Amino acid sequence: MSKMEVKTSLLDNMIGVGDMVLLEPLSEETFIENLHKRFEHNEIYTYIGSVVISMNPYKSLPIFTADKVEEYRNRNFYELSPHIYALADEAYRSLRDQDKDQCILITGESGAGKTEASKLVMSYVAAVCGKGQEVNKVKEQLLQSNPVLEAFGNAKTVRNDNSSRFGKYMDIEFDFKGDPLGGVISNYLLEKSRVVKQPRGERNFHVFYQLLSGASEDTLKKLKLDRDFSKYNYLSLDSATVNGLDDAANFRTVRNAMQIVGFMEDEVQSVLELVAAVLKLGNIEFKPESRVNGFDESRVKDKNDLKEMCELLGIEQSVLERAFSFRTVEAKMEKVSTTLNVAQAYYARDALAKNIYSRMFSWLVTRINESIKAQTKSRKKVMGVLDIYGFEIFEDNSFEQFIINYCNEKLQQIFIELTLREEQEEYVREGIEWTNIEYFNNAIICDLIENNQNGILAMLDEECLRPGTVTDETFLDKLNTVCAEHQHFESRLSKNSKFLTDHSLPHNCFRIQHYAGKVLYRVEGFVDKNNDLLYRDLSQAMYKANHSLMKLLFPEGNPAKVNLKRPPTAGFQFRASVGTLMKNLLTKNPNYIRCIKPNDKKAAQVFTDSLVCHQVRYLGLMENVRVRRAGYAFRQPYEPCLERYKMLCKQTWPHWKGPAREGVEVLLKDLEVPEDEFSYGRSKIFIRNPRTLFFLEERRRQCLEDLATLIQKIYRGWKCRTHFLLLKKSQVVVAAWYRRYAQQRKYQKIKSSSIVVQSFIRGWKARKILRELKYQKRCKEAVTTIAAYWHGTQVRREYRKFFRANAGKKIYEFTIQRIMQKYFLGLKNTMPSMSPIDKSWPARPYLFLEGTHQELRKIFHLWRCKKYRSQFTEEKKAIYEEKLEASEIFKGKKALYPSSVGQPFKGDYLEINKNPKYQKLNSVVDEKVLLADVVNKINRANGKGASRIFLLTKKNFVLADQKTGQVKASVPLPDLSSVSVSTQNDGFFALKLKEGTPSAAKGDFLLSSDRLIEIITKLHRTGAASAEREQISVDISDEFLVQFKQDKVCVKFIQAGPKNGNSVTCKRKNNRLLEVSVPSP
Repeated sequence: MSKMEVKTSLLDNMIGVGDMVLLEPLSEETFIENLHKRFEHNEIYTYIGSVVISMNPYKSLPIFTADKVEEYRNRNFYELSPHIYALADEAYRSLRDQDKDQCILITGESGAGKTEASKLVMSYVAAVCGKGQEVNKVKEQLLQSNPVLEAFGNAKTVRNDNSSRFGKYMDIEFDFKGDPLGGVISNYLLEKSRVVKQPRGERNFHVFYQLLSGASEDTLKKLKLDRDFSKYNYLSLDSATVNGLDDAANFRTVRNAMQIVGFMEDEVQSVLELVAAVLKLGNIEFKPESRVNGFDESRVKDKNDLKEMCELLGIEQSVLERAFSFRTVEAKMEKVSTTLNVAQAYYARDALAKNIYSRMFSWLVTRINESIKAQTKSRKKVMGVLDIYGFEIFEDNSFEQFIINYCNEKLQQIFIELTLREEQEEYVREGIEWTNIEYFNNAIICDLIENNQNGILAMLDEECLRPGTVTDETFLDKLNTVCAEHQHFESRLSKNSKFLTDHSLPHNCFRIQHYAGKVLYRVEGFVDKNNDLLYRDLSQAMYKANHSLMKLLFPEGNPAKVNLKRPPTAGFQFRASVGTLMKNLLTKNPNYIRCIKPNDKKAAQVFTDSLVCHQVRYLGLMENVRVRRAGYAFRQPYEPCLERYKMLCKQTWPHWKGPAREGVEVLLKDLEVPEDEFSYGRSKIFIRNPRTLFFLEERRRQCLEDLATLIQKIYRGWKCRTHFLLLKKSQVVVAAWYRRYAQQRKYQKIKSSSIVVQSFIRGWKARKILRELKYQKRCKEAVTTIAAYWHGTQVRREYRKFFRANAGKKIYEFTIQRIMQKYFLGLKNTMPSMSPIDKSWPARPYLFLEGTHQELRKIFHLWRCKKYRSQFTEEKKAIYEEKLEASEIFKGKKALYPSSVGQPFKGDYLEINKNPKYQKLNSVVDEKVLLADVVNKINRANGKGASRIFLLTKKNFVLADQKTGQVKASVPLPDLSSVSVSTQNDGFFALKLKEGTPSAAKGDFLLSSDRLIEIITKLHRTGAASAEREQISVDISDEFLVQFKQDKVCVKFIQAGPKNGNSVTCKRKNNRLLEVSVPSP
């Protein structure tokens, strides 16, 4: 970039403050006010140093286009206004150019836009990295993994229509050039309890609704499903449909995405079968049945759903039914079988449904990783994108919210640690003295939860594993005993007596004061959800299934590998995976996106101060600003700083010859900025107070105005002088051109005069020579004529004695022969074309050949037609025969006929045999289809039309619904008596049925079609071809009667006026009259 090139900056044309570090004065109120001001102007991104705050706009904004991608590509982070693309570009360039592994941490509560932010980051990286067939394939697979995981892992909640109900961390791997090689996805804690129960106002996972809404009828039939959501117990009905969410279209998107990622068709079918099996599993209900020993045993009420589920998974029905009624407990060498009561059977059913779905989801992630993993084993650069559930505080918080909030505590801990470390490293790198900063460290909260001896998760695992009666209440009692003195733990029955009268804290709950605020947890379900227990009988039943995935999903069901060891608890697994994630993040350079939702209504342009303030507090944004401002509020490399402010000092303007640092020193000394307001680093200038920066910006603005005035003055002078010189030059050019033009005109006049004189002289000489030549020619002709007459006289005198009476006859015959020869040779050369419609014929040369001439014309035409017909195939002959029959029926009788002459009769316009949409309809019709088209069936009540599929075979005509393919009417052709049409240019026709036939019970059919001529011609031909039935008559009249059930209705056709437009309309005038208005031709 040249030194004179104008560069934009974060500080230019700011709405509010683009970087919160520069906010003055700094308080929580001004922080919220600045966010509000920028949000009102659709500025949804704001910086805190290198951290991006993202506000969810709840509407589409024109700031994510391809032009915006190019605008932020390879630009400095602070060079343009705040944007998520700036952070993505900074991370990508650091990875590509500096060989630093990156991670992008996206945090915020549910509905704040974390998932969309991760998509934007991935789409930006995909847009700016390299191109090529293989690279594009990898990028497309990485991007298309999102719709698949969203369908199976996202759901509609009260706060978010597309809430991620699992945590996702994706490592995108790049080569040394910065081109993507592949990726690895890790998933954390799918909320599988949602499969069997959803809170009010929320939905199950998207895939259930997408499958029922978007799958074809054939697919649903194979899966034994029905489109009606109300038929499935696992699907909530109060929020089954979501505004702005097209489940059918999303299903097609997911199918396409799975194909792009690399799923085989049989794998997709297997996954859909498992989804259908979960729905069927939810419909299985149980009833109690008393046994001889006095114990109750559960039995399946209706075995139809159980049977269909077993057919989908390939399981013997008796095996699964027994698993729902009995439980086998193994201890060392003993096996004990106990019966399950109804409550235990329902627990087993729900546990099986949750396990099938969660294990299927884990298999999907593994399968996607197989497709998108890098094929090369060379060293790779890695960019991680973390999109994980935000902090959750609901009215009823359970085990899921507890571990989600634990994960957010760990992320907050690593955020504080990495932010301080990054700040400290920059100070040390630049040689600036580091001052320790006081901040709240949430390590004490993390220790309360994850401590191996007396942490909440450790005590929960201990309670789950100990013998004896274990309940949620005993777990709470243990917490009250061990954690009572902890300052961040509160309970009604703890040793701290101040909570004994706190009625906001129920007896079966405990409260933890997280960094984001206090959260009340209900202990009900903690033990069961942590155990995540699935009876061994069910695992073994699943392993016996013939389904291709079940053995992979339930390996513990293998009888040959029975493991009596208790599986690890859900809490233990999650804590281990979070620990692995934290270690991974600490090895990478962090980039933060803090997502905030402006309101709970999911509405655009609505900003709730209290809600935003709560999120600002628990995200620790104020602490982040204070950390950034604890030393120096603003820092900038010397080169861009000098480039921006060099016009404020005469010594640095317009060009500074020396090093950039010396130029900045001269500049600040000339501006008399106090020395305690800034410090010089090795490559950057550090400014302590935002007021100093705003002082420089104000001086720069004033200086730019003065420079603009100077530039305008110089420009105006240059423009006026340039204009004068242009006028002077133009005058010289015009004068030169005029003089040349005048001389040319004078020369042209002299030249034209000379030519005229020359032409007159040449003409006089030529006429004189012509007269002499004509005289000589006349003399020669006269001599020749006299000699010819003389020779003729001599010959006649010599040969007169040889002529007789028949000499005249021979001369006549010879003359006639010569004339006929000349006639035929001339006719040969002037023959017309071989087209039968060519009516041209050579003119008759002699009157006596009139008869011969016309006879030859007739013979030639017949011969030409015969040659043309010999080229026809049987199919083409049939088409022309249909056209001929149409002419006989309609020519001169129906105004619509002329427009149909040039249109070929195709017959099957819907391609009924090829189109899978009409496969069901094709199976109903077992004969060859002569005609298939869409017609409008006219309703006698209002004259409006409804689309129907019209099929004609040799024996029947069929009317079917266009959308579903369901047959509405099938009428044998012998029951059809006649067809009535009008004389005008419309497509209405009535199919009249014979009275007394079964088909006539519902009355005649009044239909409308643009292909009326073809339909009636084929009907007429089909009737005429059969010797068993009478030929169908065609009545052409502008007024005819149609039988509708018991009533006869008159259909009358009238000419419409110009006000009615160019369309045919049908209106009901009364119970006995339908009036059809046809536009004038």
